[in-house]
Amino acid sequence: MSNSWINQAIATIEADYQRSADTHLIKLDIPALEGIDIYLKDESTHPTGSLKHRLARSLFLYALCNGWIKSDTTIIESSSGSTAVSEAYFARLLGLAFIAVMPRSTAKKKVQQIEFYGGTCHFVEHSSEIYAESERLANSLNGHYMDQFTFAERATDWRGNNNIANSIFDQMSREPHPIPDWIVMSPGTGGTSATIGRYIRYQQLETKLCVVDPENSVFFDYYQSGDKSVTSSKGSKIEGIGRPRAEPSFIPGVVDAMVKIPDAASIATIFWLEKMIGRKVGASTGTNLYGILQIATQMIAEGKKGSLVTLLCDSGDRYLDTYYNPQWVEANIGDLSHYEAKLQQVSLTGKLD
Repeated sequence: MSNSWINQAIATIEADYQRSADTHLIKLDIPALEGIDIYLKDESTHPTGSLKHRLARSLFLYALCNGWIKSDTTIIESSSGSTAVSEAYFARLLGLAFIAVMPRSTAKKKVQQIEFYGGTCHFVEHSSEIYAESERLANSLNGHYMDQFTFAERATDWRGNNNIANSIFDQMSREPHPIPDWIVMSPGTGGTSATIGRYIRYQQLETKLCVVDPENSVFFDYYQSGDKSVTSSKGSKIEGIGRPRAEPSFIPGVVDAMVKIPDAASIATIFWLEKMIGRKVGASTGTNLYGILQIATQMIAEGKKGSLVTLLCDSGDRYLDTYYNPQWVEANIGDLSHYEAKLQQVSLTGKLD
């Protein structure tokens, strides 16, 4: 096939990138954590509303440059929602058909956004079924299975080139503690933690990477045991992160520490954060921030000062029927009062007992 369409497709994506600004770095004001500066990189401001916009752009460029996508290729992706929203956007940009294979429990707002961009949603009952069904669809339609869970860690240039890690350190350069003590990230594919961890090592920085994992996810178990065959029969209730298998893009060797975060802590944290910044965020941001607060309060106890960075992954507007619905929370997560009290303690005393 002539390279003319591929050249045009790459140019179209690059032009779209050129029209985009970088995302903001929000500094949280928590007086009780004096000497510890906490920052949230707000990935919800991308055109498709989440961190996954970066990944989708990289995956399309990777597949185009590998010759996997042609002018009439149907794109298939397995996703819990946000990556599919972003890939639907880029598929429409290139005039390609797009099918998202996702659990039936995916937030309704994400389904609506995929359909808004012209994509089709193909549902399965359990998150563990998305891989085989995506491959089956790709084979039957002679399409291309994008497979974010395999290619996320290699589609992004982790050495720099305006990746998310590069952006974080550039934006931190004028802050009181420009080199963060820790960056905290939760894994969905594992690709972002791989990019950040590799960048830190390549740039010979002192920053450490902590990965925080939700309940019913096996990344933490894989990190501890080294057993890549570990699986879970349950799916994560924190959309966008946590997987029932150890995904190929998760690279434990770049991780300095890993922590398991209870789902109730993640949800309580998004309500706590809403009071601080005046807007709703997704539950994966709650997982990230609760992990940050654990590190921050430990640093306070040890008399240390420094900076900590994590990601605001997406807006809470996508989850009004789940995380921001009290009936859903009661039925699926349970009582939040224990963690609400702990977060109140952080605000007042700088402790998280």
